[in-house]
Amino acid sequence: MIKRPALLLLCVGFVLSAACSAQDANGKPPFTEGVEYVTIAHPERLSPSGKVEVVEVFSYGCIHCAHFAPYAETLRKSLPKGVQFKLLPADFSPAWEPYARAYYAAQELGVLKRTHLALFKQKFDQHFPINTLDELSMFYAREGVTRAAFMKAATSPETNQALARGNKIINDWGIDGTPTIVVDGKYRSNRIKSYQQLVELTRWLVQRELRQEGAGKP
Repeated sequence: MIKRPALLLLCVGFVLSAACSAQDANGKPPFTEGVEYVTIAHPERLSPSGKVEVVEVFSYGCIHCAHFAPYAETLRKSLPKGVQFKLLPADFSPAWEPYARAYYAAQELGVLKRTHLALFKQKFDQHFPINTLDELSMFYAREGVTRAAFMKAATSPETNQALARGNKIINDWGIDGTPTIVVDGKYRSNRIKSYQQLVELTRWLVQRELRQEGAGKP
């Protein structure tokens, strides 16, 4: 995870962990509140769509997000019916603002699905210089979007509004590093040891939310 105060430092501690089950052999939950996840003081969903919402807070400037991206894609495809996986770009510093603008521009232009993983690949695997809005416009041009169309979308009033709202929600959720997962606006990942553990935690929280929703129905 990359933390807000030290965006250029890579954290350590991502090691392999075993997949979890609903409970361990002693009947205890596999994850502990205050350790692997925390409860958000004032629950707030990103949007009302989906029976349960899973949000990954990320940045195209975060190498750990690039490493987590294949896991996130597997997670998205494995979620139960009615559970929606969503992305929310973090804008922790001026260096990350162009990436957040790029996300919203790609969303507006209808190319997000086919460019999301490609941007990570070109930046971190192929080492293209993709840091500024101008350099990002060249990436999207290679993906079939004119540079003018990208720049217009990336700097539009709608993108400015989305950035402001996204920053507020991220701050309200108490997030200071990426990648972070938030489930239904209620729980966020905390001290995670591996990408696989983050996937398993998310699945466990989703199942718990689904059970609670089912129990609340008449």
